Amino acid sequence: MDKVMSDKKVILLYVLPALILIMTIVYVPIILTGYYGLLKWDGIGEKTFIGLDNYSKLLTDSMFWKSTYHSFLLAAFSVISLGAYLLVSVILSGKIKGSNLFRKIYLVPMLLSSVAIAQLWMKVYHPTNGVMNRFLLSIGVENPPLWLADTSIVLYAIFLPIIWQYAGFYILIYYAALKNIPESLVEAARIDGASPWQIAYKIKVPLIAGVIKVTIVLAVVGSLKYFDLIYIMTDGGPNGASEVMASYMYKQAFRMNDFGYGSAVGFFLLLIALTVTWLIRKLTATKEEVQY
Repeated sequence: MDKVMSDKKVILLYVLPALILIMTIVYVPIILTGYYGLLKWDGIGEKTFIGLDNYSKLLTDSMFWKSTYHSFLLAAFSVISLGAYLLVSVILSGKIKGSNLFRKIYLVPMLLSSVAIAQLWMKVYHPTNGVMNRFLLSIGVENPPLWLADTSIVLYAIFLPIIWQYAGFYILIYYAALKNIPESLVEAARIDGASPWQIAYKIKVPLIAGVIKVTIVLAVVGSLKYFDLIYIMTDGGPNGASEVMASYMYKQAFRMNDFGYGSAVGFFLLLIALTVTWLIRKLTATKEEVQY
């Protein structure tokens, strides 16, 4: 068996089906997207090659850069929220009463579709009958904000349900990593007189540093390409105040019928995601991983 598996032709034979599948559904569409960005095309009719005109147009498109800023702002909020998820996971991983129930509660948003979540939060933000404004009125706020119509706050109003939607996902990842830490290490620290805070900060968190790096990449890349909840709740409005790169790409391609320019936006989004991922890996690189 070892002799067979050492044959490069046999290895290639085993890998080839998966390689063809990945090339077909991942790399070929990426290459085509970059190519379509070189065309003037409505997605149906005749294609006209225009070179780098679509990509150069991006550099002077103020709405594109506005949507890019919004996407990076969402990424920043998502990364900051990871600290709260980690804190909750540390608490749940301890021996506290009801931790199993809380884990199930945090997973509820993951079970809902984005459409259901959007409809739920649109009701919450309703200007007259919404829970948010009714609460503000009850504590004496005379003119509560129009959450999804005010250009100054709409983006932050949408960030809240997005962060809430993925809370259970990250809490589950952190919880699984924390529970994988040998209890003997925690018990030894406890015998040495370490407080629960010291155990969490100096032992548990460093031991799952690799998992934290992965979640940072997931949060950032996921935020840069986020689309569905924003599309349903505000459609990028009002006046582009909640536009992100993915929603802008969709509008250019399927509403403005400028498939070439939409493809250029999508390809540029891919390049940004790859660059940010590389930077995160470089900035968080360590010489050695903690083994336990």
